Amino acid sequence: MSASIFIDGEAGTTGLEIRERLEARSDLELILLGDRRRDVAARREALNGADAVILCLPDDAAKEAVAMIENPAVRVIDASTAYRVDPAWTYGFAEMAPGQREKIAGATRVSNPGCYPTGFIGLVRPLVSAGIIPAGWPVTVNAVSGYSGGGKAMIAEFEAGGAGAFRAYGLSLKHKHVPEMTLHTGLERPVLFAPAVAAYRQGMLVEVPLQLGALPGSPSVEVVHGALAEAYADCRFVEVVELEESEAMTGIDPEGLNGTNRMRLHVFGDRAVEQVRLVALLDNLGKGASGAAVQNLNLMLGLDEGVGLN
Repeated sequence: MSASIFIDGEAGTTGLEIRERLEARSDLELILLGDRRRDVAARREALNGADAVILCLPDDAAKEAVAMIENPAVRVIDASTAYRVDPAWTYGFAEMAPGQREKIAGATRVSNPGCYPTGFIGLVRPLVSAGIIPAGWPVTVNAVSGYSGGGKAMIAEFEAGGAGAFRAYGLSLKHKHVPEMTLHTGLERPVLFAPAVAAYRQGMLVEVPLQLGALPGSPSVEVVHGALAEAYADCRFVEVVELEESEAMTGIDPEGLNGTNRMRLHVFGDRAVEQVRLVALLDNLGKGASGAAVQNLNLMLGLDEGVGLN
């Protein structure tokens, strides 16, 4: 029998991407409300009648939807920020740590990671776990995303041509992703996050600069790369690029993995001055949103994690 799936918020950017990834699959049956999607009674019925629910809603609306679910058998994936630091929810980054896939597979409540945090956690958590970056270390992350991650208003602004080529934001240093980034890397002090958006639709780069000579033991470029390579050695969707390949590069296209659920991690190093730039490339609507949600759904349904993904 096929599993029934309800996407609450299917008309939004992430919801549309998830629906596109699921609707061609014969092993799933989508519950579609169409014009009734704002009908509270119809939503309640769908939320309680599906085998799995994917919430693609603003935080408050996601919390309201969760409160409407009374059927204990329903499995929920929430794509908002509402539950990403909630200990009652399982964090849905399958490659984050050993055993994380199994936790997701056994969970009934999974919080889908944010796009920026996926890149940052992917780069930093293995280094904190290995003791290369101390938990109390001050860490900075710079990132740029396509405008599709900013919601309907931002999409309309950029596509109308009035937004400019590049915009730094989050200038209050209180971006909503900071608690998620800090908690799930194991860091003890808030991350300094410097996000930006540029005039292209999707794709992102997340960068963490490190002064290796200031870190305890002055770890080498090779040690940093080795810790990342070991952490993701058996991962289908996360690749650590060989040092030689990264060293031969002169730039990275932020749109390079668009349409995929993959993430590529680079270590760019200058051994003479003991510095590295750690860079993650991913699609903010793929591994950073809809792709991760589908991967989590597959795990929660007991399927191969890669079904319907590339």
